[in-house]
Amino acid sequence: MKTRVQRWGNSQGLRFSRDILRRARISVGDEVEVTARDGAIVVKPSHEVRGKYDLRHLVAKMPRNYKPSEEDWGSVASKEVW
Repeated sequence: MKTRVQRWGNSQGLRFSRDILRRARISVGDEVEVTARDGAIVVKPSHEVRGKYDLRHLVAKMPRNYKPSEEDWGSVASKEVW
């Protein structure tokens, strides 16, 4: 696929076809990592979520027999209605 670097306001950008994004497993709105290597720009999906946690890794750490339960947060403090 050939495309052209275009100016968007004070930035420059590229447009990718739907097929290229699908093959790279990237969707609109996904965070990506962009690097320059050996004269090429490399764009790949980011596996970090906002630099801290990945839900899949957090869920994998949960015990297999975990059962969610309701928590008691105490009495009403203001105008809350439960």
